[in-house]
Amino acid sequence: HLLLFLLFVGPFNCFASYSRATELFYSLNEGLPAGVLIGSLARDLRLPVAAGQRPAAPQPPLSFTLASRGLGGQYVQLDNRSGELHTSAMEIDREALCVESSEATVLGGAAAVSSSSSPSPDSCLLLLDVLVLPQEYFRLVKVKIAIRDVNDNAPRFPVPHIRLSVPENAPVNTRLAIEHPALDPDVGTNSVQTYRLRDNYGVFTLDVEENESGERTPYLIVMGALDRETREEYVTVIIAEDGGTPPLMGSATLTIGISDINDNCPQFSDSQLNVTLYGNSSLGAHVATVHAVDMDLGSNAQITYSYSQKVPQPSKDLFHLNESTGTITLSNKVDGDTPRLHRLIILGNGPGCIPAVITVLVTIIKVMMRPPEVVPRFIANEAEGVVYLKELEPINTPIAFFTIKDPDEKYKVNCYLDGDGPFRLSPYKPYNNEYLLETTKPLDYESQQLYEISVVAWNSEGFHVNKIIKVQVLDENDNSPVFSQQLIELSIEENNVPNAFLTKLHATDADSGERGKVSYFLGPDAPSYFSLDKNTGVLTVSTQLDREEKEKYRYTVKAVDSGFPPRESIATVTITVLDKNDNSPRFINKDFSFFVPENFPGFGEIGVISVTDADAGQNGWVALSVLNGSDIFVIDTGKGVLRAKVSLDREQQSSYVLWIEAVDGGDPALSSTAKITILLLDINDNPPLVLFPQSNMSYLLVLPSTLPGSPITEVYAVDKDTGMNAVIAYSIIGRRGPRPESFRIDPKTGNITLEESLMQNDYGLYRLLVKVSDHGYPEPLHSTVMVNLFVNDTVSNESYIESLLRKEPDISIEEKQPQISIEPTHKKMESASCMPTLVALSIISLGSIALVTGMGIYICLRKGKKHHRADESLEVQIPLNGRINLHMLEKKPMEISNI
Repeated sequence: HLLLFLLFVGPFNCFASYSRATELFYSLNEGLPAGVLIGSLARDLRLPVAAGQRPAAPQPPLSFTLASRGLGGQYVQLDNRSGELHTSAMEIDREALCVESSEATVLGGAAAVSSSSSPSPDSCLLLLDVLVLPQEYFRLVKVKIAIRDVNDNAPRFPVPHIRLSVPENAPVNTRLAIEHPALDPDVGTNSVQTYRLRDNYGVFTLDVEENESGERTPYLIVMGALDRETREEYVTVIIAEDGGTPPLMGSATLTIGISDINDNCPQFSDSQLNVTLYGNSSLGAHVATVHAVDMDLGSNAQITYSYSQKVPQPSKDLFHLNESTGTITLSNKVDGDTPRLHRLIILGNGPGCIPAVITVLVTIIKVMMRPPEVVPRFIANEAEGVVYLKELEPINTPIAFFTIKDPDEKYKVNCYLDGDGPFRLSPYKPYNNEYLLETTKPLDYESQQLYEISVVAWNSEGFHVNKIIKVQVLDENDNSPVFSQQLIELSIEENNVPNAFLTKLHATDADSGERGKVSYFLGPDAPSYFSLDKNTGVLTVSTQLDREEKEKYRYTVKAVDSGFPPRESIATVTITVLDKNDNSPRFINKDFSFFVPENFPGFGEIGVISVTDADAGQNGWVALSVLNGSDIFVIDTGKGVLRAKVSLDREQQSSYVLWIEAVDGGDPALSSTAKITILLLDINDNPPLVLFPQSNMSYLLVLPSTLPGSPITEVYAVDKDTGMNAVIAYSIIGRRGPRPESFRIDPKTGNITLEESLMQNDYGLYRLLVKVSDHGYPEPLHSTVMVNLFVNDTVSNESYIESLLRKEPDISIEEKQPQISIEPTHKKMESASCMPTLVALSIISLGSIALVTGMGIYICLRKGKKHHRADESLEVQIPLNGRINLHMLEKKPMEISNI
């Protein structure tokens, strides 16, 4: 609808629209939350606001609309009615929004613009076009929102390690640019401002140069003399810091390498070397070796050796000098004309250096005889003068035969073995000048791999000849791997992460090569969830361990070498799973029920609350407490014994529901609760309470015309106890009146009825002493009440009746117990025949007659003595003057035993 409206009115209001174009500028910090007010267009455009004003003619309300939902529209919320601009839920990040560009972006976008308007040249702007309607206020408002930078980015070096090379002859104040300066997306003072070194070693410092575009480049400045031969590398940390408040920092490792220059020349350790050479030495014989040292590196340290020009040519021809190694060898045969002393001046040449000089004095000793000859014939494997023997070869293993002889056949020649080792050189009988070289004990590669011995021959003139023999011992697989520990004791907390590292096994094998390469294996008794890396010996567990399921593991591991046949050794691994508090205390039952007799003594044991915790140690220690009812009940936190602080009365409260909390000793602690129900068992501790009649002084008028069997009144009582303790029976235990037998009471209901018709002489006051008794165990309790009945046509003189009631009644107490029929719960026996039944009935009849006769005699005797034994009677006489509470009569103290 808005588009159609603009299309319709656009051509007619073109001039007005362009003439009313307006720009508004706002600024805000990046990173603000949603709902922050940016500005009010209506207020800033000074448009009339409807609130508080009532125009003369009704006008449509102002409407503000974004012309397009570009990038800028995502960051703002425009109220269409009030024209207020607020930040939206999308947070503004200036560094992500404004990428440096010399061109402005499209409408609704963001750009770093350059103009002479209100924003600064490096401002980051959100561009919005807002249409204001209706037609009376129509205009296009260009809103520019400058995003101000906050210091939300720390400087960061593009690489974590920067390496810089400085020549060792660099002069003081040499400046070297660090090619990887730190980057900070923030601008202005929030960008990188300074650099510093954590440790400058006293020879370096940093300086910062800023170019025309504002980029800051750190420079390393040499502040002291450098010498690669003293120290060839400096490692420090370069720190970049911005100018924010507080400042943020970034760092990288800076390695400063000192490059070598040719500032050292070759040097000999000695200035002169004296050498003696026999005249019969063979060609190529070693004369001497010279060695010079240059402290520089690489090509700067290359040394070549040459003769000085002062050395005569005959000496140069006689002795050959190796230019690279400095080795001097005999190159020509020495004869009788050869000079006996040669002075060889040798130069050690380095690039750009004055040569070092050493003098070698060679003295040639003239020999008049030929030396003895030593001719070896090897039995063992030999190559280039090296004999190869396997270890563990038996004693007296032959190595070689040596033939010793004098070329001139003039002198006697002897020989001996020089050098250490299990070897022996002995004459080989019966031949002359034949010697056998053999072993004297087994060789051990692990003890020594190479022996160097000499067969020395000398003649009677003292002339010696050495024949050097090298014996290389060959390794065999004669050693098993050895664990560093035979018993490897480990521990790990339960609930470990899968594939948790346990340890790295280490076994060594003294053998060499493949024979000494050790592989690791689990023993057959190891559980499947343990893994052992064959090559590295890393022992892991692939699953979570549960201490409550299994606390200790014990199994074997093997270390096997790669020899043939392979050798192995075994170690034992024990793993103790350490406890974590991962089990809550657990009650044996979630609901406990205890039956306790009422009047149970205070702090008596009600019951034991059993609780367990599968954890160990402190984690498995459980403390119990009562969450509710703690003012009445208390629990022994160690033993779990529940007690009541006071005696409990069932009539006040018949049951208690408690919640018991069990808390373990872990950190953090775990807990659980259980419900405890305490049911109080009734004890016959309450006599029946007579509710009607309410007083011994009350009376009831009974008309003489009352028919026999008519209900007269009732005695109503209740008992606070329960069960049989609350079953009430009513009986008349004392009567007084003209014909007291005229009334009877129902033992179950307490209803008093008229038994016989009343005659003229039956008029008067009847007083019935009613006993209300329960069926409690072990002894029933009872109360008494006086029921007063006045038989007459009318009550003409109440004061007379009341005077009669106030007199002490002369009532004899009857001991007849009330008879209440209780339904039997047992099953009736079925008779097998009529004869047993008749016999049983006959016996019961005879017993009943005897019982009645005895009771009659007992009652008569008791009536005759009632006046003499009134003071000794267990029953209390009932006073009618109201001074004694009748409900308390004949109450006997009860003894309740603990259950």
